[in-house]
Amino acid sequence: MYVNIDFNSDEAIYVQLINQIIYAIATQQLQEGQNLPSVRELAEAIGINMHTVNKAYSILRQEGYLKLDRRRGAVIAIENNKYQAIEEMKNEMRYVLAKAFCKNITCEEAHQIVNDIFDEFERG
Repeated sequence: MYVNIDFNSDEAIYVQLINQIIYAIATQQLQEGQNLPSVRELAEAIGINMHTVNKAYSILRQEGYLKLDRRRGAVIAIENNKYQAIEEMKNEMRYVLAKAFCKNITCEEAHQIVNDIFDEFERG
């Protein structure tokens, strides 16, 4: 698994890691049942603290993207609670769309952006 961390970003490293893993799942670079590197392996590969990777994995587990298995480690396991996912999406999109509205991005333009991104995921 390739991870690209921007150490100069204002975004926390664990958030960057979470976002990249979710994106890899959405674009089918990571598949259901696939193992992620161990906390130690990923931390060493990226050059970050193990606690940072552990925090990202814990949040991904809480959000239903992976399971932590004593024998297999971190495993991609998508929890399919659609209602909860829709509510979380509404809350996250409310802020993104408020920023778009302030920048005079129209509803149609926002819809096109969403369609383009979904197309990207479907192509893998």
